[in-house]
Amino acid sequence: MSSAATKKEISVEDLTVHITEDIHVKAGLEDTFAALLEQIGEGNTTPDGTAMPMKLEARPGGRWYRDLGDDNGHFWGTVQAIKRPTLLEITGPLFMSYAAVSNLQYRLSKVDGGTLIKFHHIALGLVPDEHREGMGKGWKHIHEKVRQRAEGKQAASFKR
Repeated sequence: MSSAATKKEISVEDLTVHITEDIHVKAGLEDTFAALLEQIGEGNTTPDGTAMPMKLEARPGGRWYRDLGDDNGHFWGTVQAIKRPTLLEITGPLFMSYAAVSNLQYRLSKVDGGTLIKFHHIALGLVPDEHREGMGKGWKHIHEKVRQRAEGKQAASFKR
């Protein structure tokens, strides 16, 4: 008895992920950029609040990875471009342990009342649906923590 495999047509939309978000922060460019580096680095947490510290070598060619100690961990990406305090761009697999690559862009600009972060995450590859669904939630969590951290720095600098 033979079985016929069904072939699914795969579209470009099936192979790409495109997430954008504008984050309005009531803090200056420098404080916001510092908060971003801290949050996606040592201050990183999961949406449920669990600490998940990352290492970010904030220079061109620097690594972004999760260090589990004893030379164990997960490589997330490489700093493709950094122009303090207005640009951070990272390329790599991120959290995906399958055939996929991502480009993250954080573009910061001064606006009335603070800083605007324009975030773009573009991924190409075979991304499972459950990961697609969780990506937006994860980025929103990180960005809310960046905003809180930056606005906390701003408030602390006013108290000095």
